[in-house]
Parts: sequence; structure tokens; C-alpha cells
Amino acid sequence: MNKDPKTAEPSMRHIRRWPASLAVIAALVLQLLVPTEISTLPRWLMPAIGGALLIPLVWANPFHLTRDEPWLRWVEIVLLAVLVLVNAFYLTGLIFFLGSGEGDNGRVLVKAALLIWVTNVVAFAVWYWEIDRGGPFARAPEHEREAERADLLFPQMTVDLPGWDRWLPGFTDYLFVAFTAATAFSPTDTMPLTARVKTLMTIQSAIALLTVGIVAARAINVL
Repeated sequence: MNKDPKTAEPSMRHIRRWPASLAVIAALVLQLLVPTEISTLPRWLMPAIGGALLIPLVWANPFHLTRDEPWLRWVEIVLLAVLVLVNAFYLTGLIFFLGSGEGDNGRVLVKAALLIWVTNVVAFAVWYWEIDRGGPFARAPEHEREAERADLLFPQMTVDLPGWDRWLPGFTDYLFVAFTAATAFSPTDTMPLTARVKTLMTIQSAIALLTVGIVAARAINVL
């Protein structure tokens, strides 16, 4: 008997990869706008590395998740780790720039702080999306890979409401989690359950707190 389309379980062809890929590309493009005053690294270095890592991901699953290649998941995680490390390096450079007594250019400080904060949100959003319950492939009910235990507890997972019984989180849900963690510096409606996500959220909140609380505050005073 055919399933009611309104209650049918989500299909792999409905799980989209392009929002996550687009978010990573946007974060890499932002690296081209980082002020030279806070970094001695060539601006093209990070976009070039990220582009090389993104090629196999986009090639295998350009729009929807159709091919499950476990090694591609590790490529994505390596890319995210490098992106976070470079972003933390930029933040460190910005703090030293302020401490050197040369941080009197308010536009440079605001621009750098904004780019660091946005990159922080995007990178961790993709990271949460990639590791929660073993990744998007494992979360799909029709996939043969067994899902791991949940890393994040979404509100939809705790309520019994019509239309939400077969709900699966999409990239927008993870982007919201990353955004709230970077603005509230703590979980809001979605709770971290595992040690790895708690560690990631702690790092993300620390970067956001330093950016907003120290760098941005100093930049506003300069302006």
C-alpha cells in the first residue's frame, strides 16, 4: 500500500547538500576580505585550500545527497577544522593589533570583527550538520547506515505534534543553532547532548565572545 505523501518519511533525494556547500563557499570568499592589518597570510591561501577540498564534495553530491562516500565526510571535517583554525588565527591577530596601540582605524576593526563572527557561525553550522547522529546520510531513515546517538536535541524531537513525527533537521536548523550559540554564547532551544558537540559549542561561543566583547567593543569606542 502506498504511503500518504503527507506522512511519508523523508527521502534521500529530498536532503539537500547545496545549502551547506554554498555556506562553506561564502565563508571562503570572506577570507578574501580579511584586512591585511590582522594577518600576514596571503588572502588567496584559504580559499584555494578550501576550494580544493570542496571539489570532491560538490562533484559527488552537487545538489542532493545521493552518493554516500564516508571519506568525503572526513574531507569536510578537515576543511572545517582548517577554517576554524584560520579564523582563530585572524582573531588572535586582531587582538594583538589592538594591543599594539595601532588599532585606531575603526573601519578596519569593525570589518575584521564582522568577518570573523560570520565565518565562525557558518563554519560551526556546517560542522554540526556534518556530525550530528553520524551525518546527513546516517540521519536519513531509508539509508542502510545505522545512525549514531543524537548529538543535538531539537524541540521537534521532544513534542508529539501532528506533522512533526517524522521530522528531520535540515541545514537551516543547524545554522540557527550556530547563530544562537554565537549571539547568546550558550544553547537556546536546542540542547547539546554529547561531549563532542559541547566542545565545539564551547569553542564557537568563546570565539564569538572574544570577537563581540573585546574586539567589537573596542572598535565602537574608536569610532
